[in-house]
Amino acid sequence: MERDEAAGVVKVAFKQPGADGKRVELLVAVEPQPFSVELLVDGQRAFGANTRGRLNFEPYRDPNPRPADGDDDNANKDEQQQQQQQQQQQQVHPYDEEGMWQESFGGHQDSKPRGPADVSMDMTFFGSEHVYGIPEHASSLALKTTTGEHSDYDEPYRLFNLDVFEFDLDVPMALYGAIPFMMSHDTDKSVGVLWLNSAETFIDVANGKDETNGNPSKETFWTSESGVIDMFIFPGPRPAHIARQYAELTGFTALPPVFGISYQQCRWNYKNEEDVAQVDAGFDEHDIPYDVLWLDIEHTDGKKYFTWDKTQFPTPKAMQRSLARKGRKMVTIVDPHIKRDSNYRVHTEAQSKALYVKKPDGTSDYDGWCWPGSVSYLDFVRPEVRAYWASQFSYSNYDGSTETLFTWNDMNEPSVFNGPEVSMPRDNIHGKPAESIEHRDVHNMYGQYVHRSTVEGQIKRSGGTKRPFVLTRSFFAGSQRYGPMWNGDNMAKWDHLESTSPMLLSLGVAGYSFVGADVGGFFGDPEVDLLVRWYQAAAFQPFFRGHAHIDAKRREPWLFGEPHTSRMRAAIRQRYAYLPYMYTTFFNASVTGLPVMRPLFMQYPEETETFAMGDQFLAGSDLLVKPVTARDSTTTRVLLPGTQPWYDVTPGDTLFKRFDGQQTLPAVPTPMEKIPVFQRGGSIVVKRERPRRNSQLMVRDPYTLVVALDQHNTAIGQLYLDDGETFDFTAKGAFNHRTLTFDQSNPDGVEHAVGVVSASTSPGVRAKTSEGVETEAVDGAYNSGCRVERIVVAGLDASTFESVSGALLVTAAGERHPVDVQKASDGTHLTVRQPNAHIDEDFRVYLLASA
Repeated sequence: MERDEAAGVVKVAFKQPGADGKRVELLVAVEPQPFSVELLVDGQRAFGANTRGRLNFEPYRDPNPRPADGDDDNANKDEQQQQQQQQQQQQVHPYDEEGMWQESFGGHQDSKPRGPADVSMDMTFFGSEHVYGIPEHASSLALKTTTGEHSDYDEPYRLFNLDVFEFDLDVPMALYGAIPFMMSHDTDKSVGVLWLNSAETFIDVANGKDETNGNPSKETFWTSESGVIDMFIFPGPRPAHIARQYAELTGFTALPPVFGISYQQCRWNYKNEEDVAQVDAGFDEHDIPYDVLWLDIEHTDGKKYFTWDKTQFPTPKAMQRSLARKGRKMVTIVDPHIKRDSNYRVHTEAQSKALYVKKPDGTSDYDGWCWPGSVSYLDFVRPEVRAYWASQFSYSNYDGSTETLFTWNDMNEPSVFNGPEVSMPRDNIHGKPAESIEHRDVHNMYGQYVHRSTVEGQIKRSGGTKRPFVLTRSFFAGSQRYGPMWNGDNMAKWDHLESTSPMLLSLGVAGYSFVGADVGGFFGDPEVDLLVRWYQAAAFQPFFRGHAHIDAKRREPWLFGEPHTSRMRAAIRQRYAYLPYMYTTFFNASVTGLPVMRPLFMQYPEETETFAMGDQFLAGSDLLVKPVTARDSTTTRVLLPGTQPWYDVTPGDTLFKRFDGQQTLPAVPTPMEKIPVFQRGGSIVVKRERPRRNSQLMVRDPYTLVVALDQHNTAIGQLYLDDGETFDFTAKGAFNHRTLTFDQSNPDGVEHAVGVVSASTSPGVRAKTSEGVETEAVDGAYNSGCRVERIVVAGLDASTFESVSGALLVTAAGERHPVDVQKASDGTHLTVRQPNAHIDEDFRVYLLASA
């Protein structure tokens, strides 16, 4: 650390690992007067805060109304003296303007008792033409400009959690959640910033230039209604570094139970227990797997949460156990608004214990309007209220619940039907009387508090042994620690399908991995081709759930007849086949911060063609997916990044066909049976290919290893194994992380070997809790007992392919067993059949050439 005493500038220099193991020089310079912060990467300006001098911090103060003419202390002074005194007063405390201490909006009054409390600052990303993040918005992946010449939007991006009905597309309007995180990226560097403020926030984005060298820059301006300036800069220098840095601050993605990343079926509403049984049987009858059936608000007794409609759902435990016997789960909706009913236990307890959010007077319970009618809202800002809410998920308090019942938190922005902008008045009061926290200060965190409390309730319910599963609609920075979100009330339209990828990718950039969208669109009735295409895309997105509005027609996959049912079945089965890979990718997210569904630029940071690309994505590091989002599309354009080849892995005539990287395929065929999915050359992807009814029935199934060779005839992959439902992986080190490789080594001296697939324990891999506490694997603590039934190798050169006549398994104990090999007639791939290697143990499978 060095200090420039003459100028008073504080400079901190340090080195950070960069691309390809190289270290980059980082320098942070803090100028005290006027205040500014600059980040330099290898001597080049990368980021600046208040370098344009727009910092503003309005302190709390008393009202200062403008004096009426002839009604101030200067009335007897001459005009010149009056003007001088008023100018001096204006410099210290400007006169109030209309709306500063009270404001009206749509018939609602905001008393604003503390007056104006705005905080704002300019932030510049030097040398970058692209910035990302600040979800949630139905906009592009690369953020559009909101100000300046030829700006894309004429309003700033807004972060203010709202219940938005049928949200519009390609606008900067606020939606259900808010993460005030932004990342810039260019070929040389990436920089991230978190503006940690939970009040209403506006962000302007403009094109600019670095005045020191003329390089393009992104100029942003952040304004929050209240709070303090609490800003974190993440120096990168690459997107993967920023992902880890951000997770180390705000928390890592919680590793979900396996059923949570499987397919789930929902609508508003499945009517009764008979309806539930029929839907469940329909999936079995049509050989379509699913793991979770959901119930919306109509399952309750008069929309009183933690209750059941005794007429329609008279035996909820038996209903849940009927599903559980097949390996399935149930989710019920539990919203944070509490019906004001003197016969409702939760309300009477909350009222008697003073647990509700208060009106501006600080003493009266706030009474709003939502689904049940007159409701009040628990004050989740208070720890004791969160503890109370968590206790409601105990089996004794939630009568009719079982260990296989999980939760959906909706309407937690919070939604108030008769409130301003369908939300809570900003001058409502949180906290104990001595704290008096205005709702405006914590608005964007309210939904996260609800989500967190529900998660804590589920963990407590199991005695801390089982992983929770709680879906939320509203969220904030750090919500990735608790569970999945979905992007809200989308519509059954092609453009809403198209908007899904950039929306979910933006969330991943901002650290939220477990994300998804209602398959088919919540509002409206999708045409059948749209529904098929939506299933095909969602099969590779982190959270996978079909859902529909109460007025929408039923749309279970078998209702549309052939060939549509088969197409939807194939898409859902594809998700189940890739569950081992997806679960491993979720594990990697839980320890690295990298999103499960990621934009191409995060993995190919030097390829400029990827920087604004939001219509295709990577599922993990090894699968490239291009959803089809246009009606009657028969071909689509696909960019294949990187220098290594890619392999078509969709069933059909082009299965395992090899394509060179660093090219754009202008017209990849997209028949209704599939969308383009490619596996990266140099990777090994693990699958399970036996069709089952759900993920629990796959637990003992054997694995298929899909080896896609790179230009050097090598490949590497990973497989993460644990019990898929408990915390034993962190509490007891009960997990197994396997490294899989293909190369031309021959440590066993096998004659005529031309390549070998090896499996070994991954060195140094640790599991993490969402708070970042690490645990090493304990030898023997977890053993899956599963075997490998198939190894597919794609990309062998023609001569090697022709020479292979068999294979040999060498076990950890040194035993040797011959194995059959089957070759594809088109020369694209070969299959090692039934090697029966134990996946938990080290092994090698050699490809053998003819003698």
